[in-house]
Amino acid sequence: MDKGGQQIYIIDPRKEQTKGRDVLSMNIAAAKAVANIVKSTLGPRGMDKMLVNPLGDITITNDGATILHDISIEHPTAKMLVEVAKSLESSAGDGTTSAVVFTGALLEKAEGLIENGVHPSVVVKGYRLAAEKAVEILEDLAVTAGEGDRDLLVKTARTSITGKASEKYSRLISELCVDAVLAIHEDGKADLKHIILTKDIGRRVEDTEYVEGVVLDKVALDKNFSLKVVNPNIALIDAPMETEKTANKAKLQISAVSDIENFLKQEDAALFEMADHIIRAGANAVFCSKGMDDKVAAYLQSRGIYATRRVKNDDMQHLADATGGRPVRNIKELTEKELGHAGLLEQDRDDDQGKTYLRDCKGAKSVSIVLRGGTEHVVDNLERAIDDALRVVKCVVEDGKVVAGGGASEMAVALSLRSYASSVGGREQMAITAFAEALEEIPRTIARNAGLDAIDTILNLRAKHVENKNAGLNILTGAAEDMLEKGVVDPLRVKVNSIKAGSETAAMVLRVDSMLRAQSSSMQDVKPEHMASTYDGMSAPGLNMRR
Repeated sequence: MDKGGQQIYIIDPRKEQTKGRDVLSMNIAAAKAVANIVKSTLGPRGMDKMLVNPLGDITITNDGATILHDISIEHPTAKMLVEVAKSLESSAGDGTTSAVVFTGALLEKAEGLIENGVHPSVVVKGYRLAAEKAVEILEDLAVTAGEGDRDLLVKTARTSITGKASEKYSRLISELCVDAVLAIHEDGKADLKHIILTKDIGRRVEDTEYVEGVVLDKVALDKNFSLKVVNPNIALIDAPMETEKTANKAKLQISAVSDIENFLKQEDAALFEMADHIIRAGANAVFCSKGMDDKVAAYLQSRGIYATRRVKNDDMQHLADATGGRPVRNIKELTEKELGHAGLLEQDRDDDQGKTYLRDCKGAKSVSIVLRGGTEHVVDNLERAIDDALRVVKCVVEDGKVVAGGGASEMAVALSLRSYASSVGGREQMAITAFAEALEEIPRTIARNAGLDAIDTILNLRAKHVENKNAGLNILTGAAEDMLEKGVVDPLRVKVNSIKAGSETAAMVLRVDSMLRAQSSSMQDVKPEHMASTYDGMSAPGLNMRR
């Protein structure tokens, strides 16, 4: 801008600005690149990704949320798709890959419409109308399920596990996850923080077990203590059971050796008094969150009382929830009322290492699943599978709604949206049709990853949906079959949140018509007084991915 022969910079000239069609193409290309990263992992026959961090640690997975979390993405639009995956992971626990693929397809379809003269605002409006209608259609397609329908809950969990490394053990894992969620389910909610996942490397996957109680990475301080305590009465001590140091430096003057002996006896008497309070309360198992003097431990264990120390605060809370005990900070206040109870305390130890199992805790509000496998990679994959299964079971228990999987719900919504588009009219109907085509990208990708012909698969699904709205893709045969009868189901929340997150993200990207980014080189010839305003800019929009 020139004024009186003097150039005035409205925007800091050290910032690079991209406008109009260029920025839109750049953003859509970045979104499509992220979608292509995870697209090959979608479905029961999806491929895995190997991620290697700078330290050489290897992660092999086809979990979309894990892949996008572990790679470093710099482009701001690409980061928005990562946020889609994160939001789905936190709210529904599954469907992250589908949501990212769907969002990338929406933007790809929008790019074609814009090139044909449709304004981005019209596309955004059409996508909004399509998303609202899609949610209505999904709710009509949903089948009611409750916590009493255990078989349907197991089918939902197995569907989420299918295609992961632990699929061979899907029945076992699904049943464990259903047991765990139903155990902590209360007042219409299932808080998964009450389910403890503990790893036990060096065993078989089929030995993975559900424990109605707590599993701790602790063992008794005495190596020779009994490995089992039947019907333990459990004291939870949230105070140090040792001689406390004084806050300030202190000196003790003595005149005879007997004074030292008397002083030590007084210390021991104070320690044993703590132990006597526990004994009088009737406890035969003690978990202390602080330090415990070896003399106290030996005193307790000589009387048949299990004792361990420095239990984590979270584990203390789990112990309280599972056993019904109440942590006490003043040992003198410990009575029988504060004690927790379990059916069995069992140790699995190897010298000073091992685990303590508190089993058969009736009415436990915290439960455990012990993950077992031959190697750390196997156990890590098992943990990711169980995490997804727990979350989808939680969704069904809380919402009570499921829809057919295998691409059935996406195809049903897509066909209904095509009919709905003609009733809307205007250019918005083109966007609604594009939305339907983007939804079909889900079953198309599932078929492609299974080695099937994508075009034939989509045509067969469309034809089958005329008579059955629950028809989805059986990747073993390539045929379109009723997914509800096959037991392939997904939580309604997963599908609804996927559509909402995808459409909202696509709308945000399409509304951007200008991007400012900082330049690394400084412009020394630009004088500060010429700058009317500045903009801090954004990180360079190159899609740079690394781990």
